[in-house]
Amino acid sequence: MRAEFTWDLTMTDTLPDRLSANPKSPFHDAALLERGVGVRFNGVDKTNVEEYCVSEGWVRLAVGKTVDRHGQPMTIKYTGTVEPYLKDVPQAPSA
Repeated sequence: MRAEFTWDLTMTDTLPDRLSANPKSPFHDAALLERGVGVRFNGVDKTNVEEYCVSEGWVRLAVGKTVDRHGQPMTIKYTGTVEPYLKDVPQAPSA
């Protein structure tokens, strides 16, 4: 007799320390990006984040519609407090 297991393949609500929107990056996670990841940088929601790292405290923000010679968005690296969150999970109101 063979035991049957059911696996819960739903994704946890923990976000990685580093995430990139560039598919060529080793930190790219398409499934997570499809769910919708928001980034709060220094207390302000940013919509133009190309990559972030929580432990090192930096984000790469796209600079307008400018692209480099490979077609990738031009970015600027800023340091500060990085708080990623999932957009599909309701946020608790802050006190």
